[in-house]
Amino acid sequence: MQTAELLKSFAGKKVLVIGDLMLDHYVRGRIDRISPEAPVPVLEAQEEEYRLGGAANVALNLHALGAEVFTLGIRGADFAGERLQQLMQEQGLDTSGLVLTPRRRTTLKTRMSAVNQQLLRIDYEDVSDLDEDTATLIMSRFQAVLNSCAAVIIEDYNKGLLTKELIGRIIAASRTLGIPVAVDPKHKNFFEYAGVTIFKPNFQELQKNLGTKFETEADVFRAAEELRARLNCSYLVLTRGSKGLYIFDGKAEPRHIPTFARDVYDVSGAGDTVISVLSLAFASGADIVSAATIANHAAGVVCGKLGTATASANEILASYEENNVS
Repeated sequence: MQTAELLKSFAGKKVLVIGDLMLDHYVRGRIDRISPEAPVPVLEAQEEEYRLGGAANVALNLHALGAEVFTLGIRGADFAGERLQQLMQEQGLDTSGLVLTPRRRTTLKTRMSAVNQQLLRIDYEDVSDLDEDTATLIMSRFQAVLNSCAAVIIEDYNKGLLTKELIGRIIAASRTLGIPVAVDPKHKNFFEYAGVTIFKPNFQELQKNLGTKFETEADVFRAAEELRARLNCSYLVLTRGSKGLYIFDGKAEPRHIPTFARDVYDVSGAGDTVISVLSLAFASGADIVSAATIANHAAGVVCGKLGTATASANEILASYEENNVS
């Protein structure tokens, strides 16, 4: 399938995104002096901006490519939760899957920067496990829409939504219907995703969760393939920043897709873009190599933008042309 044809096939494809919703807050300004109160720079704030983060950013990336997205997650009864829902509505995203949890705060990440250099990040969050009643409600909503979906994406940032029990039920329900499941993991539940279709850790996550420091490329490849076999997932896609990504599927050698980023301004949200485009392409009939290639082109596009961002079909096609790939 040609790239342009594949991109057109994304339109109307329904994808269910379940995971940790976040609000990204950016404060940008300049620094001209040191505080007289303490030896710290004073940031003169000149602009601020709110963007969708985490699972909400995954949903936005899918929506930007024409997919129909059902986003399932929690938000608190606070300013950040209200702003998150407002932003989703402004972007044309369905917010019927947002479950209000009055006793939990919405995850908010505030990034302060000057001259395109991040100085500080402040996180407001509640990472305790979701209570059983809310988890039951989440699962009920999940099952209500699952049958109409072409793929499920689990975006796990370890913020408490995805408990071990809920993860197991999500995977089992999806497998029963033959619906592919793609996972963007973090540390806490790393080994709970047995039986998924696509498991996408980055290099740091792989090294940290396996408790080792890789000395050679052969060590990396061996560990990744052993993890894929341990989880019994169809594909393990390992992202490695400037080195691109590697696909492990039980074959003798991993397949390598290079990075296509021309100018790297910000890597925020690049992983969100990879998992969203990779899953959407795979659900649209692309083989895993083609799906990973288009996902890496999309990631290259967003790395050239400040903050969490999305890639349009035209930008992805332009990346293919610039890299002389058909």
